[in-house]
Amino acid sequence: MSTAYVPQQPHQTSAGTPPAEPPPIAPHASEATRLLCAGTYLDSGYRDRVIEELHLNEQRIVAPSLGYDAARVLAHALRARRLELAWAGAILGLWVVGTALTGGVLGLFLWPSLYLAVAGWVRGRGEQPPLYRRVPAFLLRWWGRIMFALLLVLVTVAAFGGSDDSDGYGSSYDSYGSSGLYGDGFSDSPGLSDALVPDLGDLGSLIEPWRAWATLVMFALIALCLAAQRGQFARVMAAELSPQRFPDAAGDPAERAEGQRFQRLKDRVRLEQHAPLIMYNEARPFCGAGAAYETWVLAVELRPDEMKKQEPLGNRTVLEKIRPLLEQLRLPAEYAGNLGRDRLRRLEIDECVFLPAEGLRRREEAPYTLQAFEEHRARAVEEGAEKRRHFLRIRVGGWEEELVVTVFVRIHTQGRMLMLEVAPHVLTPVREDFKNADRTAHRFRHNSALGKAAWAVVRVPGSAVGSLATLGKGVAYVWRLLTGGHAGALPEGPAVSVRELGSVTVGSLFQEMDVLRYLKSVQDRVANGVRAALAESGYETGEFVQKIVNISNGGVNIGRIEGSTFAVGSHASASSSSTTTGAAAPQKGPRNDGNG
Repeated sequence: MSTAYVPQQPHQTSAGTPPAEPPPIAPHASEATRLLCAGTYLDSGYRDRVIEELHLNEQRIVAPSLGYDAARVLAHALRARRLELAWAGAILGLWVVGTALTGGVLGLFLWPSLYLAVAGWVRGRGEQPPLYRRVPAFLLRWWGRIMFALLLVLVTVAAFGGSDDSDGYGSSYDSYGSSGLYGDGFSDSPGLSDALVPDLGDLGSLIEPWRAWATLVMFALIALCLAAQRGQFARVMAAELSPQRFPDAAGDPAERAEGQRFQRLKDRVRLEQHAPLIMYNEARPFCGAGAAYETWVLAVELRPDEMKKQEPLGNRTVLEKIRPLLEQLRLPAEYAGNLGRDRLRRLEIDECVFLPAEGLRRREEAPYTLQAFEEHRARAVEEGAEKRRHFLRIRVGGWEEELVVTVFVRIHTQGRMLMLEVAPHVLTPVREDFKNADRTAHRFRHNSALGKAAWAVVRVPGSAVGSLATLGKGVAYVWRLLTGGHAGALPEGPAVSVRELGSVTVGSLFQEMDVLRYLKSVQDRVANGVRAALAESGYETGEFVQKIVNISNGGVNIGRIEGSTFAVGSHASASSSSTTTGAAAPQKGPRNDGNG
């Protein structure tokens, strides 16, 4: 009897004693990293964006990589592109050689291939394109398929039927020579007019049997190349990208790729992506953290409590009161003998400083040393802040780092006012097709020979134009690399996050429940920490508590469950009551607004 796979649970321990927690998974070995690497083989559009952001634009500082390793994703993106270019060259070479070998017969099939390619371009990459795109794409696609099928039938008939004349030319030449098909001279290949609008009824008698057989053989070779290309992807998923071998980064062939540029950028990305000092783009300050869930600002007046002695209340004082309360979220319930896999036990708390990338002359000048960070943190924590900002960062990585909840908290006291800024962000799960990469590869590997052949044959019609487009994009990339001047450009903050590019817009009901649980737990502890700091420093807490209650009861509604999915950003649903005095109304912008 088979059972579903259940991740290993912690061992039973005595009540009140936390079980031994397995060591945290390194970002380069996380499931999110593995799925993003697999996505570079599945989606050429995603792969191109990864290479453009991390390899072409080397002046751009990488976005913070929460729970994954962008350098390893780049390594597999470059490897996937090299493999795709090699296969595209082989397939296009077969088309060129076959066209010459068959006297132009194989070249007739380029027209339906072009129709299929144009149909894909007209439709676009959207899941639900508008009607004015879908209708012409549908017509072009089916016209190309019908034309390809008719040509294939004629070639097959010619291969098995042939000509009744022993020389193979007599009847064809007598019947069609004077019509101008061959012109004044002798030629056994169709003319340009027939290629544009072929007379399919006459064309079958013009194709010699051996040319028809050569055409079918070339089709078979092209199909074999397509099947071999897919088989290579399946082998990669079963080897270096398998869950068992992926944690071994040293044994990953993509990591050992030659090239000084790649190795230099790989080291640079790994220096920047997890640093507590974040060099940001002013237009997208939280790029890499996901979509803003509900950002809110609360301001209260510091009113002395007549029954208590007032103590100095600084930003650091409040933060130090919040931190231990947040750390308590890691502790199990006293009666819990078996804790399961509660991700709050691995809650991460650290401090980060945001600095604008503008003003740097070279990317290497970014102050990533520990000493530089400590200096910026000491000065930024008490600042009112504009461009340089200090945050307490609380992060929870759930669902094998596929669902990442990050809460940025900032405290500021000035002019007998206390300002509390809370900016939650959510990285939604990896795209569904990336998550199904193992299933896709497994299905292809274990499919029958007939199934693999059918998979490859239906992709032969579009392979010519598709391979040409792939090689064209490769040439264009090299040209941009040589002439773009990116190496000497002034540094920029991150434009996009490769993790956000590979994320879905909506998640499941279970994931929404986890997001709400993480956010409610963190926000409650933050509020309690601020209240305790106010009370211990001799200030009234009634106004602060009332505003927190208003926020909890509707001033900020984190989200609502809709059926079996939850939405983030422009797809989310949120409600808000009237704004109380001193509390900013919750804002809801587009999914990537300010986040790449």
